Amino acid sequence: MSAYRNGFPGGQVAIVGAATFGVGKSPGFESIDLTARAALLALDDAGLALSDVDALFVAQPQDTLSGLSLPEYLGIRPKLTDNNRSGGSAFLLHLEHAALALAAGYCDVALICYGSNQATASGALVQTSKNAFWDAQYKPLRPISAYALAAARHMHEYGTSKRQLAEVAVAARRWAQLNPEACARDELSIDDVVNARLVSDPLGLRDCCLVTDGAAAIVLTRADRARDCRRKPVSVLAAASAVTHADISSMPDLTVTGAVESGARAYAQAGVTAADIDVVQVYDAFTINTLLFLEDLGFCPKGEGGRFVEGGAIAPGGKLAVNTSGGGLSYCHPGMFGLFLLVESVRQLRGECGARQVSDARLALAHANGGLLSSQATAILSID
Repeated sequence: MSAYRNGFPGGQVAIVGAATFGVGKSPGFESIDLTARAALLALDDAGLALSDVDALFVAQPQDTLSGLSLPEYLGIRPKLTDNNRSGGSAFLLHLEHAALALAAGYCDVALICYGSNQATASGALVQTSKNAFWDAQYKPLRPISAYALAAARHMHEYGTSKRQLAEVAVAARRWAQLNPEACARDELSIDDVVNARLVSDPLGLRDCCLVTDGAAAIVLTRADRARDCRRKPVSVLAAASAVTHADISSMPDLTVTGAVESGARAYAQAGVTAADIDVVQVYDAFTINTLLFLEDLGFCPKGEGGRFVEGGAIAPGGKLAVNTSGGGLSYCHPGMFGLFLLVESVRQLRGECGARQVSDARLALAHANGGLLSSQATAILSID
């Protein structure tokens, strides 16, 4: 096992199981039912049992005490639970914390899981927070108006166009068309995105993520035990996070996210650079997210994101494989998408993605976003 690098036990912990369940619409299931099903599938994928789990990481959409309710539901008594809630980035924070706990010997098998039935239960995004007083006076649509503000500023500073934003949505759809589990697989053009109904200027309907049900789970253990699990282990080389603000009106710079910090720490932990990454999964709740994160994670210079994605550059066959599942824009988005980024990274590294498989993928970067561009978390995974 490798030594700690920049404070992280890179290579000492591995993901040994990954699964999704109920993606799309799952009538008759509560969120906790979906979560439990995904958890059991991930454990089976690893060749482990519920009785092996001694650390549980979970953040359910409306259950603020899911660190209590899910162990009861599963019938387990973990020595460590983590119910940290930072929005969609929570599960990469869970990965960071689980890796540290496993490497320290505090626990042996960590389960990270999430599920939501928001599409069948309400048909709308579940809101767990409200606009701050000073923001609420302008009656913004939460969360889209915050991301629209970032998009407008990026356009103003760097000349980014709606057609360049549309490239992100179209690329995601082209990946989704190769993914039989994806929820949106019909044809989508640049003009379809640009001419879609405006929701919060400058973002239109096709610039926004889906509203779906779905659950995901991953299982981690130390590298020495991982070799005995059912599937080839995926090493966790790095996991880092950063928080810059809560409300969009307090964001230091609308075009620069905490991904600059989390990404730099993750690269240092893994001993790699952006140029080494084979496949990239970034949290694309809105098209502007992908541009911001590609810039802040070093795949292109600041302000060049729009030009970087032109001409199908991040679509199948392009220069960089980004959001190969179809992302939150076309694959699924059950309220919080971070864990699905990790599952797709694992599937790509294990060579399980069929028509959308990236050839010779050995190094994957997953990056998740929480709140209103508030919390950022970056993980780098590898396979031997």
